[in-house]
Amino acid sequence: MSGALSHIRVLDLSRILAGPWAGQMLADFGAEVIKIERPGNGDDTRGWGPPFIQGSEAETSEAAYFHAANRGKQSVAVDMAKAEGQAIIRELVKVSDVVLENYKVGGLKRYGLDYDSLKVLNPRLVYCSITGFGQNGPDAHRAGYDFMIQGMGGLMSVTGEPDGMPMKVGVALVDVMTGLYAANAVQAALLHREESGVGQYIDLALLDVQVATLANQAMNFLASGQSPGRLGNAHPNIVPYQAFPTIDGHIIVAVGNDQQFKRFCEVAGQPELSSDALFITNQKRVENRAVLIPLLLPLMQQHTTQQWMEKLSDVGVPCGPINTIGQVFEEPQVKHREMKVSLSHRDAGVVPSVANPVKFSKTPITYHQAPPVLGEHSAHVLESILGMDSTEIEILCNQGVIQRG
Repeated sequence: MSGALSHIRVLDLSRILAGPWAGQMLADFGAEVIKIERPGNGDDTRGWGPPFIQGSEAETSEAAYFHAANRGKQSVAVDMAKAEGQAIIRELVKVSDVVLENYKVGGLKRYGLDYDSLKVLNPRLVYCSITGFGQNGPDAHRAGYDFMIQGMGGLMSVTGEPDGMPMKVGVALVDVMTGLYAANAVQAALLHREESGVGQYIDLALLDVQVATLANQAMNFLASGQSPGRLGNAHPNIVPYQAFPTIDGHIIVAVGNDQQFKRFCEVAGQPELSSDALFITNQKRVENRAVLIPLLLPLMQQHTTQQWMEKLSDVGVPCGPINTIGQVFEEPQVKHREMKVSLSHRDAGVVPSVANPVKFSKTPITYHQAPPVLGEHSAHVLESILGMDSTEIEILCNQGVIQRG
């Protein structure tokens, strides 16, 4: 195994999306990631379909959703409700660097798999807990899901048309961002361990992440005391910065400064707009949005999307189409950056995956395998890491403690 984190072993006890996304990121960076799953059905998202990635046997399939967040991992199916299963996990903890988990607050304590219990076995352990609301506070024991956190955390209040219903983002963005924060936090804790020799506990909440990533919208409120509203595809702080209808579709125009606005007006055949006192600076354009946009709408409907793309690109005005996901993977730039990769899967042969966007110069990402079949690596991990022999493994299988894929 190669990669920047090839010396790190991670026990991924998480399921669904936020925790697995963090585990996949660490696996992409070279870490050995052992995914601990319950026997039987494993991670909930294995069944979150259709669509499914179909194996060679009709009964073997995993949802595409599962494949989105579990690349490069080894699957060990262990029943942690059994004492023998708990013992296996504790033995793995002794020789691991990181634990990822997203159980409810206190959920792992009854199994003796909480941080306070495990740090006694391995003081160097970095233990990252992901919950909906964090480990303390009045909502700590509530379950939290991406959709409800997008609403509670304010994202939906600024998403959607002004006169329409508040809308969630089309992907589970809070989960994805929480996974990214988790991967960052784990690596920071590992760097701290290099200096101090000891691990630490990381408490990460979906709600906290959503609040933190409100970004400029949160600061707009803190600076003004006014809660931002929904602007559809428009930008609260830059004008014109939105989608416009064309003859045959839509185009996104992202004018980021006054010079770009001047060039935009020239291409649109209305150069005098850029020198109008109402629109001469971005501040003025934001203040007079309701005047400017109605003037631009009929201009934008004079050409096709492709014609606008060519005209605006020629003068350096940022613009782009609104692609379907199918069109995204046909974009020449996306192809050039190799954002679609093919991975080896035990049952399905070769399956597609979305590449990691990070391009390292010294430790390039190597894609070792597709997401694993449930329990695919149970025997291998117990034998190679814990030193169990085939007889011991067979007994554990017969007792229902582990499941082999």
